[in-house]
Formats: sequence, structure tokens, C-alpha cells
Amino acid sequence: MTTLDDILNAPHPASDWILAQDCAETGLHPDDIRAEMLRRIREMRASIERGLSSDARSITGMVGWNAKGLWDAPDVLGAPLLRRVQAYAMAVNEENARMGRIVAAPTAGSAGTIPGALIGVADHLGIPDERLVSPMILAAGIGKAISKRMFISGAAGGCQAEIGSSAAMAAAAIVELMGGTPRAAVHAASMALMNTIGLVCDPVGGYVEVPCVSRNAFYAVHAVSAAQLALAQLESFIPPDEVLGAMASVGRMMPAALRETADGGLAQTPTGLAVTARMEGRKDGEGPGGMIELPLA
Repeated sequence: MTTLDDILNAPHPASDWILAQDCAETGLHPDDIRAEMLRRIREMRASIERGLSSDARSITGMVGWNAKGLWDAPDVLGAPLLRRVQAYAMAVNEENARMGRIVAAPTAGSAGTIPGALIGVADHLGIPDERLVSPMILAAGIGKAISKRMFISGAAGGCQAEIGSSAAMAAAAIVELMGGTPRAAVHAASMALMNTIGLVCDPVGGYVEVPCVSRNAFYAVHAVSAAQLALAQLESFIPPDEVLGAMASVGRMMPAALRETADGGLAQTPTGLAVTARMEGRKDGEGPGGMIELPLA
């Protein structure tokens, strides 16, 4: 089983080592894996482009205009990278909420974090998609190592498992994109993970929309922050695999109400309950009913 420490100690670049491991395991040719990864990067970019150009509401009506609204708004903070990363991440997740085509990375609920962070940084620096293939292979290796030790679904381990994993994958990918070492990439992933421990999964109405769309925007920036720290040679005080073990332990302790059941957190606020009731076609306090379309205003 590949661990984060294995990747940390791999030859530079870590993506080559991960690719060799995957080829040995699957029997696939490296060129085929690279071609498939480039195809997925282009699918991610397509979902970003659709999301930035549309303000169509999702089926529930809770989201759909956020990415375009941010992208079209004046950059009042003078922070083009920040705005780009956030808008890209939300664009993907709003496409998911509209039932559009996205790449789960590693899940649909966290699908915006990697394209928001990695493609956002690449576009900010003028780096072509072809140079994102190796960083994405590293991201996949990080995700695989995480999945062997803990859950990557909100239903099993809270949103820490979904958004934490995607932020860790994105952080490591950015480090490799910028020429960082395997050690720096893994410590970037570790810092992204350790600062998401305990995050609950509380989608309003059980839909991957609120707070999920904006959460991807926040944690795409989180991934960029972790990468920046690691590229400056800062490291996680707790060893990476110990951080992963701690996150898995917290996930096991987390009550079911905080694990994608909509029985806790934001889903149980008065507004969350009212929205849920409207989506189910009933009045507050009544039992479950049929789905209805929400008003558009």
C-alpha cells in the first residue's frame, strides 16, 4: 500500500514514480495514462468555461449564479489569482448542481477544488494544459494514498474527507507544477489536511449545493496557501501519515448527523429546514412530500 511517506521519499519528480507504480499495477502504458489525464484536464476546463458563462439556477434554485457573478465583478481587492481560483472552483460545482458534466476529483461534491486551484494557478501564470498532466498524476497518487487510510466520502467521514482530500491533492499538484520536491508536495498535502480536520458535511436539503459550492471556492484557496507554504520550505510539524491517521480517527468519531445526512449543521437551521420543506413540497412541520420546483426569485 502506497503511503504519503512513500511519496515523500520518492525520486524527483514524484509523479514519475507514481506513474511507474500505476503502470506496474494496471499494465497500462504510460502514454495511455498521460493521454487520459490530459483528457480529464480538458473536461475540467470545459466545465469551468460553462460555469463561468452561465447564471442558470440549479434544480433547487439555491445556486447557479455565484461563479459568473464573481468572474464578472470588479476585482476590488486587486487579487486576480484569488478571484480566478475561487471563480473556477465555483464554476465546476455549479455545473455539478445543474447536472452538467464534471470530473469527480475525488468526489462530485469536491470537484471544484483541484481545477479551481491547479488550473487557476496555471492560467494565472500562463502555463498550458499539457504541463498539468504530471501534477495531476501526483494529485491522483496523493488521493489514492489517502483513500487507503481513510474515507473520501462525506457520508463516511464528513466534509473533511471530501474537501480535505481534494485540497491536499490540489496543494501537492501545485507544488510539483512549480518545480517543488516530493517532500514539499507531500507536506503541502499534509498541511491542507491538518487544517480541514473536523469539517462537517451538512448540505441543505441533502443537495450538494449549500454550503458545498462556496466551500470549494474557499478550499481551492486553502490548497494554494498550503502549496505556497510548502514551496517556502515550511513543513507540517506532525508527519503526513500521522495527520492522515488523525483525520481518519476524527471521521470515525463524527456523529451521523454531521455526515451528509442533513440532520445537523446548516441543514438544520430554520432557513435550511424551510428550504428543505419547500423542495419537498410541504409546509414546515409536515411530513415528507413530493418534489416541487422552487420559485426563481
